[in-house]
Amino acid sequence: MESLLMNILGAVTTFLLAFAVGMTYGGLRRKIVARVQNRYGPPFYQNFIDAFKLYSKSTAIHHGAMHFLGPAFIMVSSVVSLMFIPVLTNNQWFPNLNFQGDLIFLIYIMVFGPLGMALGAGQTGNPNSAIGVTRGLSQMVGFEIPWVMALIALMVQYKTTSITGLLDIQVQSGHWFMFENPFAFSAAILASLGMFRYSPFDIVGAPTELASGPMSENGGKFLFVMMSSGSVFAFVKLTLIVDLFMGGASNLIILVIKTFLLYMIPVTYGIVSPRYRTEQSITYFWGWPLFFGLIAIIYAVFF
Repeated sequence: MESLLMNILGAVTTFLLAFAVGMTYGGLRRKIVARVQNRYGPPFYQNFIDAFKLYSKSTAIHHGAMHFLGPAFIMVSSVVSLMFIPVLTNNQWFPNLNFQGDLIFLIYIMVFGPLGMALGAGQTGNPNSAIGVTRGLSQMVGFEIPWVMALIALMVQYKTTSITGLLDIQVQSGHWFMFENPFAFSAAILASLGMFRYSPFDIVGAPTELASGPMSENGGKFLFVMMSSGSVFAFVKLTLIVDLFMGGASNLIILVIKTFLLYMIPVTYGIVSPRYRTEQSITYFWGWPLFFGLIAIIYAVFF
């Protein structure tokens, strides 16, 4: 019973940590982008204010059951993904549901949320939502291929599909996989630019064209759930890359430093890049990211 209680407390603590870090990073991004554009910008904690304000509101818009389930799907996907990723190495407060093959499981479950959101947005009948969903699914096909190739390269090279197994290899050898297979790391980083959907890959929402796309018919608590799941998902993706390529983190300070440095890559790239069209986005991911992913697999097999 004590062990079960510890696991429950650890899971709740993990979620609260992911929510807090993800929301804070999102607020810092707004502040950094504003300063680069010679604006003062909102405070870094503005996202928390916006989120809880949305939670306090209600909406009278109803489009059927799938409209309600869409935000729930993406929240479930982000939370389940979080529960299978080691947050800190050898820490009892942040346990995970690791098993042999969990990396393959994550490849599937991380796609579950966007697909559920697509079904929910499609039922609204709003053309902006439908166009945003079409763009999002097209772009997802683009970045998922090099992302999966980078993960396959690691699984082939080290003959394990366990995240903690890959993490233990790095801890025991003292070498990070970002140096052992830099091609896989390059493919994963370039693919992750599309996962965050920041400029130039913000074709899904595209506020000037689509009135925020799939979120057009969502407000109040619906938008709060989507905003929260996006923050948790950001933490999930950053922590997963840290675990797979940067040796994980033994404490929260190291985790924050590593994840923030990774987070600044898509933020910086978005600041200096104008938004792509859908076909430009797909062409980008099937260019250098796909090339590095292919080289990573060849390197894993023959070297």
